[in-house]
Amino acid sequence: MSYIDTIKQKARMDKKTIVLPESNDKRTLIAAAHIIEEGIADIIMVGDEEKIMDGARWLEVDLDQVKVVNPKNCEKFEEYVTLLYETRKAKGMTEEKAREILLNDYLTFGVVMVKANDADGMVAGACHATADTLRPSLQILKTAPGVKLVSGFFVMDVPDCSFGENGTFIFADCGLNQDPTAEELAVIAESSAKSFKNLVGGKPIIAMLSHSTKGSAKHALVDKVVEATRIAHEMYPSLTLDGELQLDAALVQSVGKSKAPGS
Repeated sequence: MSYIDTIKQKARMDKKTIVLPESNDKRTLIAAAHIIEEGIADIIMVGDEEKIMDGARWLEVDLDQVKVVNPKNCEKFEEYVTLLYETRKAKGMTEEKAREILLNDYLTFGVVMVKANDADGMVAGACHATADTLRPSLQILKTAPGVKLVSGFFVMDVPDCSFGENGTFIFADCGLNQDPTAEELAVIAESSAKSFKNLVGGKPIIAMLSHSTKGSAKHALVDKVVEATRIAHEMYPSLTLDGELQLDAALVQSVGKSKAPGS
């Protein structure tokens, strides 16, 4: 079974309610129809129901089982206004501003639904920048206890591949922290290892990547990865981790033996 199929199976066994706020993007409508058809999750879409259903008919997809919530006539709207106000009042939020935001910003509306436990999660980013997608989540939901740094990762799933965990890899942080320090790189390695274990299930084996392998190049960026590797070993001694390594040395056993003997 492929990694994606495994994830879908897990989702069906523990079905959650997911908010899709980008209801004006046709990819979101198509994705929602696939999710419902495959029984992966229950879906809430934020927006105008008539427009969403018109879009579904134009795209020839079935969204009859999707719940649509329109902020303009949502029964819990005032509760959401109060929740957003209470969460952000120390940062200057007023009830009037909260009301305006929730009427016009579907991303924030979706996040507040999660905060209110009316949904288990939200998926967005089809037509919004990463910063705009993450901002309301960080402001309203905050981070999990013990998380020192928010970071992102890509799951790369390569069919018929002998490398990684049956061809499945996590690459971090490729889209959030632009120039992490050595300390931050070490933290990213540890949190990515947890994510790999939770999502993929195998033992995380971590390469601290660089354009250098074990001193083959001299540069301040190489020095940072070397220091990050040292810090990670010190802070998280249970991790199977090495660096600095170029990608080929990290993945291909014969190259690793040649470029980094003893790693």
